[in-house]
Amino acid sequence: MKVTVVGAGAVGASCAEYIAIKDFAAEVVLVDIKEGFAEGKAMDLMQTASLNSFDTKITGVTNDYSATANSDVAVITSGIPRKPGMTREELISTNAGIVKSVAENLIKHSPDVTIIVVSNPMDTMTYLAHQATGLPKNRIIGMGGALDSARFKYRLAEALECPASDVDGMVIGGHSDTGMLPLTRLATRNSVPVSEFLSQEQMDYVREETKVGGATLTKLLGTSAWYAPGAAVSAMVQAIANDANKMFPCSCLLDGEYGLKDICIGVPALIGKNGINKIVEIDLDDAEKAKLQESAEAVRKTNGLL
Repeated sequence: MKVTVVGAGAVGASCAEYIAIKDFAAEVVLVDIKEGFAEGKAMDLMQTASLNSFDTKITGVTNDYSATANSDVAVITSGIPRKPGMTREELISTNAGIVKSVAENLIKHSPDVTIIVVSNPMDTMTYLAHQATGLPKNRIIGMGGALDSARFKYRLAEALECPASDVDGMVIGGHSDTGMLPLTRLATRNSVPVSEFLSQEQMDYVREETKVGGATLTKLLGTSAWYAPGAAVSAMVQAIANDANKMFPCSCLLDGEYGLKDICIGVPALIGKNGINKIVEIDLDDAEKAKLQESAEAVRKTNGLL
């Protein structure tokens, strides 16, 4: 498998590193517009190969999309990151032009590629990638829900004082501080509802801390996070490589599912070699349905800025 990662910054480099360490891809190509930057990141990562025991070849190029030819999967991380106090939506004027150009260049050299979008505002950038490329809807996926769900499980494990491996839960809705919907009602600890262990106050705290998970890290770090986003992307790429049919909450182009059409928003989907194999519709209660509709309206408002 050949994987292209566009944007060799912290998220892109972390994504490339995790993919290489898992050793399921033959080649990873890092692309960046800054002269020599991707080449340097690739060289640095390749110098860990003997230490981390991987055989994946990592190369870096400066704005040369011919090097990405025949990629099976491409990850778009390029664009400006958030700074403290910024919303993801405030990035749209700059990142929209970048993502459109990148997506068009990718399919020019890899017409059968599956694209994973990371750039913010992620749901709107995923929608833009669909508009720019015309690829089948199963072959463009927004990463956000996978990351948000990992953050949700981190907060649940913290509240439960248990290993994260004990916990299961998902976040749907828009990848924004106000739009995401952590499904506390359906979250479990080894198949037991977390409500058996946590008070309503604790669950409310987990939900709210999950929603501002990215903003919390941006405030602490002074920029967007990179380890968890990189890990989330690598897990999705691995599911495609292994045809795992693995479920991830992710941004999908909907056509009637959940009562929504012509919008990309986070819902659970089965991911395999063809990208999105199936969008999974789960039974939401009335409050959750209302929250999802509210989130969708916010995403549509951001889409209107394109």
